[in-house]
Amino acid sequence: MTAPQTRSRRVIAIPLGMALATALAFLPNVSASAAPAPDSAGVADAAAKISAEATPLSYVVNVRAGHGPSSQVKKAIARAGGTIVTSYDKIGVIVVHSSNADFAKTIRKVRGVESAGSTRTAPLPAQSTTDVGTPKVLTSEQVADVEAAAGQDPLEPLQWDLPAIKADKAHEKTLGSKKVTVAVIDTGVDDTHPDIAPNFDRDASVNCVSGKPDTTDGAWRPSAAESPHGTHVAGEIAAAKNGVGVTGVAPGVKVSGIKVSTTAGFFYTEAVVCGFMWAATHGVDVTNNSYYTDPWYFNCKNDPDQKALVEAIGRATKYAEKKGTVNVAAAGNENYDLSADEITDPVSPNDSTPSERVIDPSECLDIPTQLPGVVTVAATGAKGIKSSFSNHGLGVIDIAAPGGDSTRFQTPAPPATSGLILGPLPGGTWGYMAGTSMASPHVAGVAALIKSTHPHASAAKVKALLYAEADATPCTKPYDIDGDGKVDAVCEGPKNYNGFYGWGTADALDAVTK
Repeated sequence: MTAPQTRSRRVIAIPLGMALATALAFLPNVSASAAPAPDSAGVADAAAKISAEATPLSYVVNVRAGHGPSSQVKKAIARAGGTIVTSYDKIGVIVVHSSNADFAKTIRKVRGVESAGSTRTAPLPAQSTTDVGTPKVLTSEQVADVEAAAGQDPLEPLQWDLPAIKADKAHEKTLGSKKVTVAVIDTGVDDTHPDIAPNFDRDASVNCVSGKPDTTDGAWRPSAAESPHGTHVAGEIAAAKNGVGVTGVAPGVKVSGIKVSTTAGFFYTEAVVCGFMWAATHGVDVTNNSYYTDPWYFNCKNDPDQKALVEAIGRATKYAEKKGTVNVAAAGNENYDLSADEITDPVSPNDSTPSERVIDPSECLDIPTQLPGVVTVAATGAKGIKSSFSNHGLGVIDIAAPGGDSTRFQTPAPPATSGLILGPLPGGTWGYMAGTSMASPHVAGVAALIKSTHPHASAAKVKALLYAEADATPCTKPYDIDGDGKVDAVCEGPKNYNGFYGWGTADALDAVTK
């Protein structure tokens, strides 16, 4: 079985009547002593290169953390044709727009600038809309046919994923604390959905698409033309146990929406940085990140632009964790071995013209999931083994959780009828999706239950408990998910720590009892 080669948004969406198809879905700071050479005379002339016809790009400029941009850096940015959009002084990341094609190259020469790079290869603000897939929506007849037991929400019998991590048993102990908030950094969350509204945290919600927080009421919601992805993820985490629809992994905690995706479905660095910084400063205990940062699937350290993107987001995730936030992220849907010597990436850059490139995954990182400190989540299906699409890799995967799979690969036990994950969709409906996008929120929900049980635990302590309480899951050998006699992926490592399941499968019951 070959890995899908289309643009991933960390989710496999299943259109009605169609087969399984791919749809949506760390660098340390450079010391001040390693600053580049002083501002060169060429900076003053850089603006001359900006033509009237030039279109602007967005950039991140990284300076010494803990300080705002110096007057020298500000002047250099202006002379190079840049306009500062916002500055995250605590981590030394400046968001800039410029029509100067040589802006990054020029500004890297300025004293005090540690790295700088374009966050995209397509001009601001327009990109062509990409297909993000269509969930399999439950019809009213299908909803009516479900028979729930006492104490269950109406659609809970279809959620095979809850007993797979013992969340149903955990709910007999506790639903989680209202003092805990999980932020969904994603395409936006429909907080008017009846399964999400009771637990929605408006104060921790924002639109970060421009790289600068927009706190307009409802700015965190997706439009009718945008992906339902974030709403589905939010429901998997914290859909209320309220006699309506489905039940989340942690149905008693709060959930917020941090919108970072453009209308066309791109997750750019400036928005992602904004999202983590917002979470860090607004009391968020856990973030869920079911995406990779566009336009590069892997960001390579030997490329100055990509290096700057890794550094900017790495600073933001590290800052959030220091503030007590546990960052959880999806591992990806290409069946890549992220610990291999090399990987062929055919989709980057995905906002202009991609070209096939061979990368070293130890030097080229999928961000934010491969950043230090971020919890990297692989997906499992209804049989409890690695999903056909899930990325893997010894030393990369930290933990596994239900993300669904094609029913022909992993069929759930009745009364569940689909091997995919059921969750809320914008507009008050429910539907099925699958992917590591769906696995990550299961882990985020378990982390929220741990935080509810241990309210004073640091982010490091929550992660340690998450791994210690996971159910050790041995390698699946041989892994022939499609039954054609050929091995589809190779798992390395022992039962308690391996390339398919990391420390094991997340356990919600242990999260509330230990």
